[in-house]
Amino acid sequence: MDHTQWNMNLIRTSRGEFEVFTKGIGEPLCVTHLYSEFNHSGDYFAESFTETHRVHLVNLREAGNSERARDSYQLSMLETVFDIEAIRESLGYKQWSFAGHSTGGMLGVLYGISFSESLKALVIVGAAAREYWTFSNECIYNPQHPNYQQMQGLIEELKRHDLSNENRKILAEQRTKLSLHQPEKYESYFNKPIHKKMSGTRMDYFNRELPIFDLTRKLSLITVRTLIICGKYDVQCPLPYSMEMNEGIPNSKLITFHHSNHYPFLEEEGLFKYEIDVFFQEINKFVY
Repeated sequence: MDHTQWNMNLIRTSRGEFEVFTKGIGEPLCVTHLYSEFNHSGDYFAESFTETHRVHLVNLREAGNSERARDSYQLSMLETVFDIEAIRESLGYKQWSFAGHSTGGMLGVLYGISFSESLKALVIVGAAAREYWTFSNECIYNPQHPNYQQMQGLIEELKRHDLSNENRKILAEQRTKLSLHQPEKYESYFNKPIHKKMSGTRMDYFNRELPIFDLTRKLSLITVRTLIICGKYDVQCPLPYSMEMNEGIPNSKLITFHHSNHYPFLEEEGLFKYEIDVFFQEINKFVY
């Protein structure tokens, strides 16, 4: 994996200015996450694609140096999709691919429903097309999950403003380990100089929007070829939600990673890159 820094550009669009970090050579691919705040160090998930694509890692509205939200509704998933589409237009791409992990994958589902014609391919990893904790005790955010209280406690601690950087790092590590199939391997997975922040404003809006989030009836509107990947032991967006997306999206393929939780691109890095390469090679066969 190449750990050179990502190049930052401010992209002026019809909807404002957005901070976009770029790395890699090849066909264009967009990566983002609903409430992450990226910087020059990049992102573990986005790094998975830089050997085969020119990856555009987007800071959404209210993240980093991107446009602020004048009204709260501009933080919604639908408005965010409009922002991403405006970035594509400003970059001059007729089409690009989109890859999203977790809430980035949820955003990818809505992007595919709204703008399949703008996409060459869609990659959704560890995500869901609807709110995922109310009806699943396999989800760590469901009160019936055995690690629910521990996760909630860590989240509340991480919200504190008086935490030292060292304590914040320790708590964040403990939280991430709850979403790894083999938590003892944490150090070997997260061993690169990659660091990012969280946009509290965006996360707060997401938590308000999530209870009514349900795109399952519109999955058939995604016409672009779609690869869905999920760890067998995913405790954040459990596997049945990926199976549901695969059933609803006409031209989709689901691959289950049998030794992964929520981070298959790190937990089974070699296999993940292989499956991504195969997927895009198959797509390119049919593009003349």
